Amino acid sequence: MAQNTNNKINLSMLLDFYEISMSASYFDFKKDAKAVFDLFIRRMPENRSFFVAAGLEDILDYLDNFGFDSGSIEFLKKQGIFSEDFLNYLSNVKFSGEVWALREGEIFFPNEPVIRVIAPIIEAQLVESYLLNTINLNATIATKASRVAMSAKDRGVYDFSLRRTHGVDSSLKVARASYIAGCNGTSNVLAGMKYKIPVVGTMAHSFVMSFQNELESFLAYARTFPKNSILLVDTYDNLKGVKNAITVAKELEKTGFKLNGIRLDSGNLVKLSKKVRKILDQAGLSYVKIFASGNLDEYKIAKLLKAKAPIDSFGVGTNMGVSEDAPYCDVIYKISEVTDAKGEFSPTMKLSIGKKTYPGRKQIYRIFDDKGMFAKDILALEDEGVRGAPLLSKVMEKGKSIYLSPPIEEIRKFTQDNLLRLPEKYKKLNKAYRYPVVVSQGLKAHTKKALKTIRQRSM
Repeated sequence: MAQNTNNKINLSMLLDFYEISMSASYFDFKKDAKAVFDLFIRRMPENRSFFVAAGLEDILDYLDNFGFDSGSIEFLKKQGIFSEDFLNYLSNVKFSGEVWALREGEIFFPNEPVIRVIAPIIEAQLVESYLLNTINLNATIATKASRVAMSAKDRGVYDFSLRRTHGVDSSLKVARASYIAGCNGTSNVLAGMKYKIPVVGTMAHSFVMSFQNELESFLAYARTFPKNSILLVDTYDNLKGVKNAITVAKELEKTGFKLNGIRLDSGNLVKLSKKVRKILDQAGLSYVKIFASGNLDEYKIAKLLKAKAPIDSFGVGTNMGVSEDAPYCDVIYKISEVTDAKGEFSPTMKLSIGKKTYPGRKQIYRIFDDKGMFAKDILALEDEGVRGAPLLSKVMEKGKSIYLSPPIEEIRKFTQDNLLRLPEKYKKLNKAYRYPVVVSQGLKAHTKKALKTIRQRSM
């Protein structure tokens, strides 16, 4: 039994209650059954044409350490509905299954499996909510952040979302997912330490307001950080702030240093950045960068660049950190095979209108054109022998990880390489295009046969 130490949260208890209650009934009637579950996203949010896979590292760590500690068993016992035999079973359960998954940074589309779990049915059911929650957050943010980073083209983009994300743990995941997806760093110091992400920051208005005047605050900050100062110029008046920043820049030059930049956080950023750039250049400070923040997202950044705003980098917070226009994915986890009384796997599928699923173990095969660009995906049976690059790979076997998550820089590069191979029309911000995902003949035939069997069985 996993030990309960210092009130440490047991993530194995991060499940919906019905998973425990179903597992109790499985224990009574299907204890030895095994099942195959697929985790996928049913449909695209508005203005999206692709998803970016993320969150696998957390999932593998969770499954490697799955188990109920004594405090968890005691809590379940107090519910007064579970048998002693079932609770004893839970006290010793570990995840023993097999997992197939997309690599982090892979581009994927609706109805394509992101995760496939093959395990004793109780284990497969108990891990459902954690897997759904993890993929939902990470894929949502990685997809949003990829759009933000692409909209900035060759400019830098930094995650400033810590104070607006939905919880402390979420802030860490957002920083990691956004970095994987193309952002250049984060303001989140803990995320920087935990994931080896570059950390950045300027100053807040409170720092400026704590001094007698703006110039005094700028001089103080520059003396503390002569090699690394970006001055926030809009506390009182943007243009006066820029003039004070110029004074500081000239003082730094006298000591052999250079002012890194100024930050605009409000106002008409197009007009203001153009005016500020002109003032800085006239003062001989063409090296001083313009950093912009303030309620930005991919749409606003694209408009700024279209208007030729001379902004060098962007700090993006709330709108990216909560994926404001598409704050969740329609992510689901459905059974596709289950063993019968003889212990043999049989296909199964959901028949609800508008929510039908495909039975069996599936693989995604990616087809590329002669230029190496994505052409189409084929959703096929695992053993169908379809030509193409298989995207799902085995990451766990017999309950143990067999996949070593790459360094974050490698994942980031893999993501960028994939996005470069995705045709441009699927990257448009204001219009969604449906990428071709073709269902193979073998999977169609398998589905037809399973459908007939299930209907006969249900009569």
